[in-house]
Amino acid sequence: MSFVPPLLAWYDMNARELPWRSTHSAYRTWISEIMLQQTQVDTVIPYFQRWMDRFPDVQTLAASDEQEVLSHWEGLGYYSRARNLHRSARILVDEHHGMLPRSVQGLENLPGIGPYTAAAIASIAFGLDVAAVDGNIRRVLSRVFNVEAPARSPESEKQIWSLAEQHLPQGRAGVYNQAMMDLGALICT
Repeated sequence: MSFVPPLLAWYDMNARELPWRSTHSAYRTWISEIMLQQTQVDTVIPYFQRWMDRFPDVQTLAASDEQEVLSHWEGLGYYSRARNLHRSARILVDEHHGMLPRSVQGLENLPGIGPYTAAAIASIAFGLDVAAVDGNIRRVLSRVFNVEAPARSPESEKQIWSLAEQHLPQGRAGVYNQAMMDLGALICT
């Protein structure tokens, strides 16, 4: 039996209430995913809320001065993330009518977006059937499928991505990816 139906049922009952989930928008998903890179959820929440108050959309972010963007990021660390958000916002306004690309490849072409972040945004914001693998998902899949290869080794990475893709429920990738993230953050620590 697949672990996916019980996982999705668990998520339906236990999904974390997070501010970027309260209103569905590609912009909010993008900002949250960048903020969450190497940063804990509890740390990100107040920053995300202040960010949204000041930069509610890509146009506002693109029109802002870099120093103001950096001042709203202050305390989150890894300031290249804020600079990349600002650069990306300007690219989106100048070249994409203020819209995020609706493909993994298009997202990866933006500064600061790698394979995981592109897959997360594509699945959560746009409903694309793509697997995302972050630290939480890696931990869950490694335990569920008893992956014995050393963590982060090329062999392990290939196996984990393959498992994530094999179990991806068509039409529910965003929910599946978020359920895996929540399971890894709340239970499979």
